[in-house]
Amino acid sequence: MSSMNLLAHPSYDKATPEQRAAICNGCGAAGAKFDFVPDTIYGLKISEACFRHDWRYNLGTTLEEKAHADWEFLQNLLMIIESAPGLFNKALRIPRRARAMKYYGAVRDFGDEAFFAGKI
Repeated sequence: MSSMNLLAHPSYDKATPEQRAAICNGCGAAGAKFDFVPDTIYGLKISEACFRHDWRYNLGTTLEEKAHADWEFLQNLLMIIESAPGLFNKALRIPRRARAMKYYGAVRDFGDEAFFAGKI
C-alpha cells in the first residue's frame, strides 16, 4: 500500500525524515511511561496514520483543527484497512474497522492534552 494515498497536511510530505522523527512518535501519547498503544490493528501496520496524526497535532492550535486531525486519522486508518490485499486481510476488515473506531474515539475524547501540549 502506498502511503501517498493517505491524507496529510501538505507540509508532511515536504518534511525531511529528521523533521518527521522529531514530531512523529507513532501510535500513543509521546512521552508516555508505557507504550501500550499498538502500531498495528490485528497484525496490520497503521503507524503511518499515527505519524500523520502526530504531525497535524503538532501544527494545530484550535479545537476545530484537532477535530480535523482526528477525523483525518480515522480516514487514514480506514484507507489502510480497506487497501490491505489478500483474503486474510479481507476477512479481518470488520474487526479492524471496529478497532479503528476505538482508536478514533480515544484521540477524539482523550487527545486534548496531547494536542495542546506546549501551546498554551
